[in-house]
Amino acid sequence: MSWTDRQRAMLAEMGMPLWFVSRPASLKAEQVVVLAPTLAPPEFAARPEPVPPRAGSPQSSALGSPPQGVATMDWPALRGAVASCTACGLCNSRTQPVFGVGHPRAHWMVVGEAPGEQEDREGEPFVGKSGQLLDNMLRAIGLSRGPGVGGPRSDGQGADDPARQVFIANTLKCRPPGNRNPGPQELAQCEPFLVRQIELVQPKIILAMGRFAVQSLLRTSEPIGKLRGRVHQFQGVPLIVTYHPAYLLRNLEEKAKAWDDLCLARITREGV
Repeated sequence: MSWTDRQRAMLAEMGMPLWFVSRPASLKAEQVVVLAPTLAPPEFAARPEPVPPRAGSPQSSALGSPPQGVATMDWPALRGAVASCTACGLCNSRTQPVFGVGHPRAHWMVVGEAPGEQEDREGEPFVGKSGQLLDNMLRAIGLSRGPGVGGPRSDGQGADDPARQVFIANTLKCRPPGNRNPGPQELAQCEPFLVRQIELVQPKIILAMGRFAVQSLLRTSEPIGKLRGRVHQFQGVPLIVTYHPAYLLRNLEEKAKAWDDLCLARITREGV
């Protein structure tokens, strides 16, 4: 594969010298696997009934009900529903919900885990150092987060071209206190919002980043290391599993694997 000067610079920012990266020549049959069935909301491969949390636990706040009619909402209604949601106790501790950002009909969709402290303050997913790394990863394959229904952020790269834009959303819309792991009840309550976002965007490919995003979308408890390197499916959309940028910042040696995942996603997208 030949590299442009821009891609060389972005790979350098990722900490990936050119000798350290490789791109698969083709997509092999054994790399394609279907884990998530094609289902229409609101069923969405229904979760097992969650075990009620113990009294006094971080998740023991009384659970309400998600707003009604999420499965038929347009973008403004969905944004309003997320902003006013009180379906779990996280609404009491959040600064603001983190709805998502990007082109409303982007060909690529990135799904992360739960908002962190800075995301909670700014109301946008993947900010700070992990956001910078994600942006560099996207730019290295010719993509960027751009203006759209989620917010104004853009670097001007193909801002009006959905094929070069991404829509970025988190599995959970509110930050868990202390950046703890999201609970199963919280994920279940927030799930209809993400499902509707995917339906509205109608992406050509989904990049699932991090354990909770992967396990929620694919309905599996398998670790990322066993799921990456193959093409999965979510409601008929190809889905590629990879590590969360925050994890890559703590485990620099895994960046090469993340680059392989990006290359697999790009090859898969080109073949759709």
